[in-house]
Amino acid sequence: MSDAPVTTSRRPLKTRDRAWARALAKAAASSGLSPNGISVLSIVFAAGAHGLFLIAPDMTAPLPIALAWLGAAACIQLRLLCNMLDGMVAVECGRQSPLGGLFNEVPDRIADVLILVGAGYATNVPPGVVKLFGVLPLGWCCAVVAVWTAYIRSIGAELTGRHFFVGPMAKPHRMAAMTVGCFTALSAALIKGGNPHFVLEVVLAVILVGSLITCWHRLRLISDALKNKPPASV
Repeated sequence: MSDAPVTTSRRPLKTRDRAWARALAKAAASSGLSPNGISVLSIVFAAGAHGLFLIAPDMTAPLPIALAWLGAAACIQLRLLCNMLDGMVAVECGRQSPLGGLFNEVPDRIADVLILVGAGYATNVPPGVVKLFGVLPLGWCCAVVAVWTAYIRSIGAELTGRHFFVGPMAKPHRMAAMTVGCFTALSAALIKGGNPHFVLEVVLAVILVGSLITCWHRLRLISDALKNKPPASV
């Protein structure tokens, strides 16, 4: 994703131009699903990932282990699919709603918290504790900083009229990291001596550091935009 800001709250996604995405959006619109309903559905999938993260550490047999980790990864990707489809059904299929702006943002923040906090508990050291300058609740810290990234983007939009979706750990990057983490944790769980909990600690630590860098990067870009903003005419 480039540093270039956009003037709408829709995240630039190349996936929207794919034939399968357009066909799926048309099918969702034809089925009667509303864009706001799809946004709410993303919370359901995030809650599913959260629940699977909570039970994954207790699984001992290969099949339940695989179902828990693969299910969590699938729920994360389905959450992202909902995030793409709600805007496509609203804009491309002409189903926009006066409340669309709220449903575009609020469910995203809830879903981020559910997934990242759930992953923190899945480290099996409640709630994802690592030794870093004392004891750090890693899952909760990732959730808080994820909300910060969106808050900073929102501030930038209000002050500059442009949305800065830049990473390096924007929402798609966080969810990609979590998905990879699920597959890696699954591999570790099935290997003798593997430690899936440590895998998630590493993934969450990467997300936390990357998200903090993202906050700084967006603040810098917003600051530069404000400095270069022409003075208002009087």
